Amino acid sequence: MKKYLYLLAVIAILLSNTVLAQRAPGLNSPDLKPDQKVTFYYYSRTAKQVTLNGEFLKDPVPMTKDTSGVWSVTVGPVKPDVYPYFFNVDNVQISDPNNTHLFANERFKRSILDVHGPSPLVHSLQNVPHGKIDYRYYHSVTLDTLRRVLVYTPPGFDPAGKIKYPVLYLIHGGSDTEETWTKVGRANFIADNLIAAKKATPMIIVMPYGNVRPNQMSDFTNDVVKDVVPFIEDNYPVIKDRKSRAIAGFSVGGGQTLNIGLTNTDTFANIASYAPYTATEEFKKNFSSWSPDAKQLNDKLKLFTISVGTDDFLYESVKQNIAMFTEKGLDLKTYIVPGGHSWMNCKLFLATTLKEIFK
Repeated sequence: MKKYLYLLAVIAILLSNTVLAQRAPGLNSPDLKPDQKVTFYYYSRTAKQVTLNGEFLKDPVPMTKDTSGVWSVTVGPVKPDVYPYFFNVDNVQISDPNNTHLFANERFKRSILDVHGPSPLVHSLQNVPHGKIDYRYYHSVTLDTLRRVLVYTPPGFDPAGKIKYPVLYLIHGGSDTEETWTKVGRANFIADNLIAAKKATPMIIVMPYGNVRPNQMSDFTNDVVKDVVPFIEDNYPVIKDRKSRAIAGFSVGGGQTLNIGLTNTDTFANIASYAPYTATEEFKKNFSSWSPDAKQLNDKLKLFTISVGTDDFLYESVKQNIAMFTEKGLDLKTYIVPGGHSWMNCKLFLATTLKEIFK
């Protein structure tokens, strides 16, 4: 019996040591240095090849493995900003398992790197009064379902107070979610900082979920106009006139912004489209044979802007749309900047919009 118990004890110790040997070590990844260099870590004893991929890199960077199975690489210095990145492990893209800051997206898995500089950027968390983000649910009659919407309310907001606010409806990109504008685009921090600096009017920002599958993409237009706007105006102290409503969006959301805004100018007087993706049936239907009354439309629109980066893969199509709207006689303000189809540019586009609307 003693020999049997002794054998069990030995087996338990061996199993325990095996488990401990296989357990991933505690890793701080990404590890940001004061000189803005960044070290990334990933643990795998079995991986054959691991590379770091990020929008702060020109090309993927190979990581090296030590004897304990920890892969690492140091890059930089990295220009201060917020960047998505991922690891490619034997041709499989994964987010950083040691980083809790994830890119909100339905198609790919990426993590977020936030590099701070000597001076805070417009999206940085700063020592200013902060607004609040509410997660709300509304019934969409258009889609016959309950849907989620994020609502930013500015510092000092009192739902029972006398102050009524203008509203910006802000749409995410194609495979993103209603959380991407806050988790990646830092829309709430941008608004906080600009309001504190008196560069933006205190406003409510509404971030709906743009994917309506399996419904037609065009159903999102009706969802916003007939369901989201009434829900906000029934539940928040807002100014209920077109001049106090704005709509903006990025990529697919930028195309949706044009479809929704320009076909509903009795609802929205402010339209800001960021790198719009417009290769859709809805856009073709709305604008292929469009003959607007330019004077009437210009009288209705307080602000109409389109923004894009020169390295954006949509740059040429956006230029064509800018030319089309200009030829129709619309008063259009454009922002052409360096950079690609990125949330780094999106943050700058949004900051510009917030400073211009509701003035």
